[in-house]
Amino acid sequence: MPSPADAVLVDRLRRGERAAFRELYGRFAQPSFGFLLRLTGRRDAAEDLHQEVWLSIAQHAQRLAPDTDLPAWIFTIARNRFRSAQRRADASETPRDPAALERAAGAVPADDPACRDLERALAALPEIHREVLLLVGVEGLGLKQTAEVLAIAHDAARQRLSRARAALAEILSVAGDDAATPMATSTARKVSS
Repeated sequence: MPSPADAVLVDRLRRGERAAFRELYGRFAQPSFGFLLRLTGRRDAAEDLHQEVWLSIAQHAQRLAPDTDLPAWIFTIARNRFRSAQRRADASETPRDPAALERAAGAVPADDPACRDLERALAALPEIHREVLLLVGVEGLGLKQTAEVLAIAHDAARQRLSRARAALAEILSVAGDDAATPMATSTARKVSS
């Protein structure tokens, strides 16, 4: 069930209130962009997808069910747009740019090597692991919401998260600089808990 505040916002969106859409955008624009940036690894691709996501949200907001879980709905749209773009992409497309991940809107403090190590480790993960960690650890969605976004059963989401955490820990444990690895591992625990 959505929070009482989200239920009120859904009701306002269903009535077509412009202020409600602005509030929704204010809450979810930056997180949805960061999610897309980390999935695509390219700022230009993330920006294009972000526009598509918010156009879709604007087009469908008045048709929301009263019990809509807003974070799950928005991240489902973002993930679906990303997956559609992947299917359209051809082999000549520009590869992922790990440096772009580090420049995600406010995601990585320039002076924090642990955060940079974690971002690099996330970028190195297969998409199936990266997206579950981003949804749970970075965006703060619960397992039920994450399962909804990923269109999988709750138990499958729990298993995928467990495997993703193990894969992230493995990448961090073999990271180049042993001195930075414990800090990154500590940060990873915070992100994936």
